[in-house]
Amino acid sequence: MAEHNSNKQNDQEYLSAMPNQEFDQAVTTMQNNIQTEIAASSALVGRKEEISRLKAEYSDDDSPYQQKIKELCKLYSHVRKTRGDGNCFFRAFGFGYLEVMLHNKKDYSKFQENANGTFKKLMSLNYPAFTVEDFFENFMSLVNSIGEKTTLEELTQSFVDEGLSNYFVVYLRLIASCQLQIDADFYQNFIDSGKSVVEFCKTEVEPMYQESDHIHIIALTSALGASVRVAYMDRGGEQLIFHDFPEDCEPTLHLLYKPGHYDILYPR
Repeated sequence: MAEHNSNKQNDQEYLSAMPNQEFDQAVTTMQNNIQTEIAASSALVGRKEEISRLKAEYSDDDSPYQQKIKELCKLYSHVRKTRGDGNCFFRAFGFGYLEVMLHNKKDYSKFQENANGTFKKLMSLNYPAFTVEDFFENFMSLVNSIGEKTTLEELTQSFVDEGLSNYFVVYLRLIASCQLQIDADFYQNFIDSGKSVVEFCKTEVEPMYQESDHIHIIALTSALGASVRVAYMDRGGEQLIFHDFPEDCEPTLHLLYKPGHYDILYPR
């Protein structure tokens, strides 16, 4: 970690010293290098691991995190990690929700119905049909496979396949963007950057590798009628904080949030 921080500082010093006309290209190159490094070191969707293994990621005297990991261990048995590439929320949601649906056919039917209706909503906002249809068909192919006796191994293979997995993530981003725009008057209250909802969607929701926040989760769960609980583990406070989307729901999927990253949790 110290080496990474040192490299990051050197990169920043290098960028600040270069002519303006070279700056954009240098930033793009650096971002591409970072993505390549991340891709080489972690799978898009990892294997299921015992939750106690999180303890080894922090020093024994790091009491804020060690205490919260103890709390996690009482509630959850396993964790499945996702690649930290900015798409982790959408990928964790996509894989995690479909994994639960493998054994929850009642909720699956409603989820499938909601998912199938998203294309019509995107068309109502004048998205290009030819482009969106390609992503939609790939998305629904994976959703429909849950009702066709696909296995967990087959689902996992789809999500570790770069092309299939990213197509799925792209469409989830479009679903969230669509919901934000349909209910723009409501969501505008959550955007404090001075951007309109449309501007926010084009710069913070639809592009790949952009990190997600509450507003993304609210929009996506609302659009798909999904229920998610997020356990927030950071240095704030002495205990874990849990948020349900929507509020007071019975969560179908559980996610772990550590600053800038989401993984999948498995309740005991």
